[in-house]
Amino acid sequence: MTKEVIGVLNELIETSRDGEKGFRKAAEDTKSSELRAMFTQGAQRCAEGARELQNLVSQLGGNADQGGSVSGALHRGWISVKEAVVARDDQAILEEVERGEDYAKKVYSEALQQSLPANAQAIVQRQYQGVLANHDKVKALRERFRTGVR
Repeated sequence: MTKEVIGVLNELIETSRDGEKGFRKAAEDTKSSELRAMFTQGAQRCAEGARELQNLVSQLGGNADQGGSVSGALHRGWISVKEAVVARDDQAILEEVERGEDYAKKVYSEALQQSLPANAQAIVQRQYQGVLANHDKVKALRERFRTGVR
């Protein structure tokens, strides 16, 4: 069971690292100071979440993933952030960030369906709530920017 749990947690670490990279890229390229602050905070939360999961994997005797993967970044849609920011369009950046958060929601939801030890379940559940809050905030901002309200 521990091997399967470590695999699930390492997938969440990958997802968190990919999110951190995507949020940082979005923060660098947005024109909006409001979005820059939100994306920077998102990157920090993702980094903190990954570190917490890495510590948990170590406690379970496993080797924690140290960085995001190219395949994970592709799944999360963060590669598209790079394309969106070529034009430095905040609406497009928000759409890509929301798509990345959609992927994070899916991965966390699937992880919560697994048989995890109680301490891991609690951490994953708490982080999942953060992912949901991030997603909702990004979605609300995307809607606001779509209507031209800055």
